Formats: sequence, structure tokens, C-alpha cells
Amino acid sequence: MIINTNMGSSTAARILAENTSALQKSLKRLSTGSKIASISDNAAGVAVANKLEARVTRLSASLDNVGNLISLSQTQDGYLEKVSSALERMSELAMLATDETKSQADLALYDKEFDELRSFLTSVSTKTFNGVRLFDNNYLSVTTDISTTGTAVTYTLMSSSLTVTAYVDVGSSGTYGVTTHASAASALVGVQAAISQLANDRASIGANLSRLEAERGAMAILRDNLSAARSRIVDVDVAEESANFAKHQILVQSGTAMLAQANILPQSALRLIS
Repeated sequence: MIINTNMGSSTAARILAENTSALQKSLKRLSTGSKIASISDNAAGVAVANKLEARVTRLSASLDNVGNLISLSQTQDGYLEKVSSALERMSELAMLATDETKSQADLALYDKEFDELRSFLTSVSTKTFNGVRLFDNNYLSVTTDISTTGTAVTYTLMSSSLTVTAYVDVGSSGTYGVTTHASAASALVGVQAAISQLANDRASIGANLSRLEAERGAMAILRDNLSAARSRIVDVDVAEESANFAKHQILVQSGTAMLAQANILPQSALRLIS
């Protein structure tokens, strides 16, 4: 029996320190909700998680961009829907004005409404969305982040313009009118050409919306799954960690008790010399 070196106490103290450290880590994980209490716990995992988080952030921003272009395209189609109604009424007025039983006074009344609708077409061509012209033949693009390599992908929307000839001729003052039966017949041809152009433009906007909705859906799925992958690296499983916490708590308590016993043990040597 020796008293200068208490190996039992030294061993118990070392094990107690290890269990105390593990208990503190478990406590920190439960209190923060993070599986990584220290960078040393999973250095490679932290690096991967940071990359995933950065890409999730980019995807969120890209989703906002796509959402804005969807809003812009919906605004475009909303205006073109009203343009369609105006052109339909203009074609109706032109058809009515070709009737030779109508007097000049009747034609003048038709022409007043025709002229107001023509002014509406001109005003729509200058409409903007947050300062961006809606109908001036600009090709708008959106940068997404859905490729397998993480490289940005740019998609350019098909344009829609109210400055093409078919619209300009109908909207310009003096080009078409229904003041006479002959001019009404000519206006009818021009309005029909504008209606045909409008059908193409609305089809392009519809295609843009379809593509943008598909892009948004794909990016939302990717963002959710990247977030899940990051979560598996950094987020703590509370049920599992609670079990670890209980285990280390018991070990610390028993270790403390055993250290006390190990410190008392050398005192029995006094009985040999008393």
C-alpha cells in the first residue's frame, strides 16, 4: 500500500474530466440545437455545411428573382388582356362602320369610341413595372442556380412589344379610322392584323410563365433538399442527445463519488502505523 502516488484517484480524476467535458458538449448541443459544439467536432462537416448554406442562400435570392419576373409577366398578360378587349371592340366598330346604311353622323359616333380605344393602346405601350418597360422589345433574363455543378444558368424571356408595326398602325392617330365606309374597311384589316400579333405575344408570355413556374418549382425542391442535407450535418437530434446527456450526467455523478472514495483510500494506511 502506497500513499505518495494515488493512482486510483488520478485515474478517477482523468475519467471524471473526460465525462465532464462530454457532458458540457452535450449540454451545449442541446442548448444551441447544433450538433457541432466545437469546430473540432467535425471540421470537414462544417466546411461542407458552409458551402451548402451559401448555395441555399443563392437559391433563395434566385427564387425571389424568378418570382419578380413571374409578377412582371403576369402584369404584361394583364395589360394584353385589356388590349385584346380593346382590339375586339375596335374590330366590332370597324365592322359596324362598313355598313353603308349608316350615316356620317353615325360614323362620327363610332369614330369617337374608336379613337379613345386607339389612345388606350398607345398609353399601354409605355407602361412600366418598377421602372422597367413592359412592352419595348427588351429581352429580360433571370439567373438561376439549378445545374448539377452549381454553375449559374441564365434564361432569357421571349419579348413582347407594342411598338411593332401591327400595333403602331392601329394606335397611331390618322392611320386608321372609321369616319367613312372605306376607311372602316381598311381599319378592320389593320385591327385584325393587330389581333393576330396579340395572339402571338400572349402565347410568348404564356410560355415565359410556364418556364418560370417550372424553374421556380425545381429550385424550391433543390433548396429544400440542400437544406435537409445541411441539417443532417449541423442540427442535433434532441432525442439522441438527451440520452447522451443523461448517460454523461450519471457518469459524472458516479465519477465524482468514486474520486472521493479514491482520495479516502490511502487513509487506511494510517491503521498500519497507529
